[in-house]
Amino acid sequence: MHLRWIELRDFRNHAHTYLDPLPERGLMVAVGPNGEGKTNLLEGVHFLYALESPRASASEPLVRRGAEAGYVRGEFQTLGGKVLVEVEVRARGANRVQVGRSPIRRKRDLRKQVRSVLFGPFDLPIVTGDPSRRRAFMDEAVTALVPASDTLTSSYERVVRQRNRLLKEHDGRGIPRDLETWDEQLVKTGSAVIEAREAAVREVTPGASEAFEDVAGYGLLVRYAPNVAASDDVAETFRAQLAARQADELQRRTSLVGPHRDDLELAVRDLGARGFASHGETWVAALSLRLGLADAIARAIGEPPIVIADDPYSALDPIRRDRVAARLAARDGQVMISVADDADVPVAATQVWDLHAGAVSVRG
Repeated sequence: MHLRWIELRDFRNHAHTYLDPLPERGLMVAVGPNGEGKTNLLEGVHFLYALESPRASASEPLVRRGAEAGYVRGEFQTLGGKVLVEVEVRARGANRVQVGRSPIRRKRDLRKQVRSVLFGPFDLPIVTGDPSRRRAFMDEAVTALVPASDTLTSSYERVVRQRNRLLKEHDGRGIPRDLETWDEQLVKTGSAVIEAREAAVREVTPGASEAFEDVAGYGLLVRYAPNVAASDDVAETFRAQLAARQADELQRRTSLVGPHRDDLELAVRDLGARGFASHGETWVAALSLRLGLADAIARAIGEPPIVIADDPYSALDPIRRDRVAARLAARDGQVMISVADDADVPVAATQVWDLHAGAVSVRG
């Protein structure tokens, strides 16, 4: 899989950027001082797959000042053929997405056809933040590997909200009416989330651990830590834990059992990465999780996804920086990165893009 060409118009600070053709494989490097549009360019590439930004929850910041809408267009080449993706990013109102000149209703309709994996400084909270950030990463991995699973977590969360409302409105006498019904819904939707997360982490772990050890020289432990830890029948274990915690839930009026309390255990040198990893180790751990996800996707679909890394070297010492550069350059398929200093452009780069005020020029 590779991106054949990309066009950005009024996207972030890019008035009009058009790169055609792009190398089918190899390391592409966006270089330029801070604030010139390197991250925006890589964000545009990823937007063609994700249809959302990792840095903004709304579309308005994505549209260049003074414009009413921005446009991102590009064509992927996959094992299944060419996939043309066109997105109108509206400052107000819903974005318009077309794949092959036809509108799509669901993100999964696109994600079944193309894949990209994005790393950036916004990933550090996966390692250092609260468990919700690691749950979000696991759910992202689930969707990337099996796009049809994109509603598992949202379906479960709806049940949790309804069940919590029932517990909060309970007058404190006896067991709330309909609690048994909501318990079964919680078990049904929650078991599906647990099984999907467990499978996704199992696929991501080998590549993540290998990438971390290759760069750091020692291992990274990656382990799913489910709130409902079942050795055999997840649903039966879930029911048993609900029964055991029922009195506590009635007293605290909230759901205390289920995957909304899951975590992803990360450890370096037998110590929890969240509390004990150095900044450099945290950086490499977050990058390694993304590379592990890219490896898992490649196995699942039979071709490597596009890998995008925004400023992957900034927190690393020279030795680890060189190891990361070598590992990225050695990957199959397209790899796109950004660097602020020309000295950080790897010698193995296939193509270099110079950026200035949202304008891109291709070296050579």
